[in-house]
Amino acid sequence: MKIVVNIIASILIFFGVLFIWGAFSPNGSTGWIPVGLISVAIGLALIFFINRKKSAPGDQNVVVKIDLPGNMTMESMKCRSCGGVLSAENITLSNGAPIVTCPYCKTTYQITEEPKW
Repeated sequence: MKIVVNIIASILIFFGVLFIWGAFSPNGSTGWIPVGLISVAIGLALIFFINRKKSAPGDQNVVVKIDLPGNMTMESMKCRSCGGVLSAENITLSNGAPIVTCPYCKTTYQITEEPKW
């Protein structure tokens, strides 16, 4: 919806400028100037209203889906520091990298994928 309204607004602004420009040609009419100004004003108003933020800062939900390559099997993970068992709830995504936080010793480290060869 946002893209369609932006395209319509761009077309209105384009033709409004053409009407204003055409009014100053030898065959032009001064009646084209108000038509062009109204068209440009409507186009700018559409762009302003469709592109302004409507949600409050805390109202956004972010869903992260991780697509794992190849056939993956679930193995139990253990903390590198204390050997405690880790679960999927201990994994978070920070700056695009999976981060594990141990619930026992609070150690934090990044998960790395070992080469498959």
